[in-house]
Amino acid sequence: MALSREIKALSVHLLTATGAVFAMLAMLAAVNAKWDLMFLWLVVAFAVDGIDGPLARRYHVKHYAPQFDGVLLDLIIDYLTYVFIPAFALFKSGLLPGWTGWFAIIIITFASAMYFADTRMKTKDNSFSGFPGCWNMAILVFFAIEPNFYIIVAIVAVLAIAMFLPLKFIHPVRTERWRLVSLPVALSWTFFAGWAAWVDFHPESWAHWGLVITSIYLMLVGIAQQIIPARHNA
Repeated sequence: MALSREIKALSVHLLTATGAVFAMLAMLAAVNAKWDLMFLWLVVAFAVDGIDGPLARRYHVKHYAPQFDGVLLDLIIDYLTYVFIPAFALFKSGLLPGWTGWFAIIIITFASAMYFADTRMKTKDNSFSGFPGCWNMAILVFFAIEPNFYIIVAIVAVLAIAMFLPLKFIHPVRTERWRLVSLPVALSWTFFAGWAAWVDFHPESWAHWGLVITSIYLMLVGIAQQIIPARHNA
């Protein structure tokens, strides 16, 4: 017997909620300094976050399962998996010695809390206004390539400021413009992230190059769209 529309809609909420479980598993790994396992769980959570949105729209969860606020549920889990746990890992990893670690976690968690509560974060084309707090992506790259700590601090500061600037950052699934390129790039980033974590960030892994290239694209493509005018069919 076919599932009712209400059950299908509720199932999407349950799928989203699994992100909280993956967040806990990632946190347990982080507490034990098992960074590869932590990032593997975060990549799983990232993948779930990528598919639950399209499913929510497909099965009209706002109409058929309105008793649960999917947006709020998603934001809670995103703050854990995109911000809180990666910031903890960055602080405890040794990549940022002394005051730099404190600077990073204070800036990341405070700025992200304000951004996640900002009602202006979405643009008309379903992109994000300002850097959307994807610290999990940035910090995973830090673990992979291990740049000088001053470079990490500078990037953290720039991204935190960029959260509140009128700069566009795409949503790989929902931003229609250039989606035929952006979505495969985002999927490639997920693959490279899982690969890098699987080999425990081995310095000779080709996954690192894939991470860097796809991260640069995802970081800058929205700004490029602001600079390059869109073509409109006559």
